[in-house]
Amino acid sequence: MFERLVSYLDSVRARDPAPRSRWEILLYPGVWALGFHRIAHWLFEARMYFLARFVNHFSRLLTAIDIHPGATIGKNFFIDHGFVVIGETAEIGDNVTIYQSVTLGGTNPANGKGGKRHPTLMDNVIIGAGAQIIGPIVVGERARVGANAVVTDDVPPGATMIGLKARSTLMPAEEWLREFVPYGTPCDDPPCDEQGRPRRDCVEKLEAEIAAMREEMALLKAMLAEREAPAAPPPPVRPVRVRKSGTSD
Repeated sequence: MFERLVSYLDSVRARDPAPRSRWEILLYPGVWALGFHRIAHWLFEARMYFLARFVNHFSRLLTAIDIHPGATIGKNFFIDHGFVVIGETAEIGDNVTIYQSVTLGGTNPANGKGGKRHPTLMDNVIIGAGAQIIGPIVVGERARVGANAVVTDDVPPGATMIGLKARSTLMPAEEWLREFVPYGTPCDDPPCDEQGRPRRDCVEKLEAEIAAMREEMALLKAMLAEREAPAAPPPPVRPVRVRKSGTSD
């Protein structure tokens, strides 16, 4: 057991240059949260749900990290800093790194059953700070999710995901009338267009719109400057001398 602990602390030190020793890593809230989760998960598997929840809430009180006792976590899992939420049916592989303020969230099951509703992270995945991984999707091995990214589709192995993909989804009237919709996001999220093709990333679309607006503003500024430019003064009028009749020079 001691060798396993040393191996885990060394794996954390390999991913975080800040600590000067293994003793310092033992103070990390992510390390404590993982230790408490191992206990809570064992109790959860033994169907001692109340005790599992008690350990879970005690861990959250101490570490500000909320890992559901039902979540499955592999070896050398590292949460840097904290403020992380991991749902019940989340599955995490080996050597996964998650930074602060990450959510592995669920979606509302369309059939009303629990089932698989949280993400699966394969081995060696890195999730940047503030990222939101939503739904029963799979993040492939060695994939990277950038800071503040919102991921709702499967991620291929080795891919890097950046930017937002948030979009408005109409909710049926019968769901709107309910007091509470679990998670607020349906599992069977409709495609982005009528042909079933994914819509362009929102960030790319906004960048294109901003570029078009900048061109229009530049054109309007040029027209305004041309209109407000002072008009050239008229040429001076030379006086004309008129000779009187009957006079001579």
